[in-house]
Amino acid sequence: MTDLTSSAPPTETGYVELGQLRMYYEVYGDAADRTPLVLLHGGLFDIEQQFGALVPDLAAGRRVVAVDFQGHGRTNDIDRPFSAAAFADDVLGVLDHLGIGSADIFGFSVGGAVALDLAIDHPERVRRVIVSSTSFAASGMRGSENAEAVGAMNVDMIAGTPMEAAYLAKSPHPDLQHLQVLLDKLGATYEGGFPDRTDAEIRAIAAPTLITVGDADMVSLEHAVEFLRLRGGDVNGDFVGVPASQLAVFPGTTHFFGLARTDLVRGVVVGFLDDASA
Repeated sequence: MTDLTSSAPPTETGYVELGQLRMYYEVYGDAADRTPLVLLHGGLFDIEQQFGALVPDLAAGRRVVAVDFQGHGRTNDIDRPFSAAAFADDVLGVLDHLGIGSADIFGFSVGGAVALDLAIDHPERVRRVIVSSTSFAASGMRGSENAEAVGAMNVDMIAGTPMEAAYLAKSPHPDLQHLQVLLDKLGATYEGGFPDRTDAEIRAIAAPTLITVGDADMVSLEHAVEFLRLRGGDVNGDFVGVPASQLAVFPGTTHFFGLARTDLVRGVVVGFLDDASA
């Protein structure tokens, strides 16, 4: 989570009709000569809560597109389970609407799983990918407590929080009953909606990859390092060169606050996106 407000107002907002889904998006910046950057938030968050403090710098030299996933923020919910593949198709629908062929993708948690889906299953649409606080397999999580905690979430647990306030203020379904539906759908994602990816699939990703994780994240550091190795990293760069894929570990950072170290995140992400060596 970052600060809840951004000093950079969007240059465009709108909705894309994708069947019954009415998906909300925002566009920042207008650098048409740079590859656009797509921001994908985590579960229970939205564009502003997840990326608000980062958007001004991310959009300073490029066009930035951010979306609210199904049931989150200003996007309505539909009778469909949450899944990485479905969310990825929704993102592609927004990009097609905006006339964007290829983009850089920055996803956090659930958004990171969607970013992985795009990089693996739609490689022609992804130039670079940033996967934050996301495991590519369930074995990368610290035990089973995460799935158990998310599966047991109810509206009373988040009463009075910024997430509840933002949901009630923005959602097309601004009531606690539907907020519970959202929580139930998030809990069910551990039952197959966001499946494991194989080592071979991770190795085969064409896009240079930045992996970020907190040092007290729900994703283990061992998994983050294995992720890097599968992407060609963890080598002696003085002799073989620095790989195109990278790993950043943010100190003093949990999963929930995975992007809260704004200055650190900004420098790492912008540096990766602007790196012309790969």
